[in-house]
Amino acid sequence: MDVELRQLRCLVAIVDEGTFTDAAIALGVSQAAVSRTLASLERALGVRLLRRTSREVAPTPAGLRVVAHARRVLGEVADLVQEARSGHTRLRIGYAWSALGRHTSAFQRRWAKAQPETDLRLVRVNSATAGLAEGACELAVVRRPLEEDRRFDSAIVGLERRLCALAADDALAGRRSVRLADLGGRTLLIDRRTGTTTAELWPPDARPATEETSDVDDWLTVISGGRCIGLTAESTAHQYPRPGIVYRPVRDAEPIAVRLAWWRDDPHPATQAAIELLTALYRNG
Repeated sequence: MDVELRQLRCLVAIVDEGTFTDAAIALGVSQAAVSRTLASLERALGVRLLRRTSREVAPTPAGLRVVAHARRVLGEVADLVQEARSGHTRLRIGYAWSALGRHTSAFQRRWAKAQPETDLRLVRVNSATAGLAEGACELAVVRRPLEEDRRFDSAIVGLERRLCALAADDALAGRRSVRLADLGGRTLLIDRRTGTTTAELWPPDARPATEETSDVDDWLTVISGGRCIGLTAESTAHQYPRPGIVYRPVRDAEPIAVRLAWWRDDPHPATQAAIELLTALYRNG
């Protein structure tokens, strides 16, 4: 027999209210229905859950364990219902490293004024889809194409310069900008899952050595020590200013396209509004 949510609610109500009579009142059913529901749960689990005397009802050791699990299950179901019902009144936008750079604050403030009925949340998820595939968000800011994954659609909302991150005492840190050729003999620190930079930016005979990381804080820490350099979108410099790190434009590197991505078969109703606001911010910025 399957365990049903009504059975778990009944068990928790008996424990919380202290008697079958009070549990029946709280649940809006008869006392006999409470007794039958509890009995069916005990049969399904094959254990006795409550010990009844003339004066009290107390959980058995097995009952204590089941009640604890039941509370968690009922809490998760309540969260699930809330999630489904609030789907159009909340918009979560995921990002892997640097959100929207210098436009992040303006986007949040303008959204609150223009779309007060839709609560905006920015969530950081360090995955290739910035939380979209994981269900952590309805829209995602990505800086690498998702065209090969047919589950998603996307739109370019802006372009960002490509910057080189260097230790503050690096020989190139004193320059106003650098070229790719200046970096060919260095070790490049990259994030293959979410990063926008690979050694393919350089000609085959001039590519830098590479090391890998999977977190922006680790990336910054290693670069500040001078062992590696990094190439990143301009937004990273705005999101993560760090003592010991300088960012310099790479003059001959193509800019990075900033995309807003969503589930192709289930776009959030506010998707177009987000695209339009972000496009305006990047265009006017």
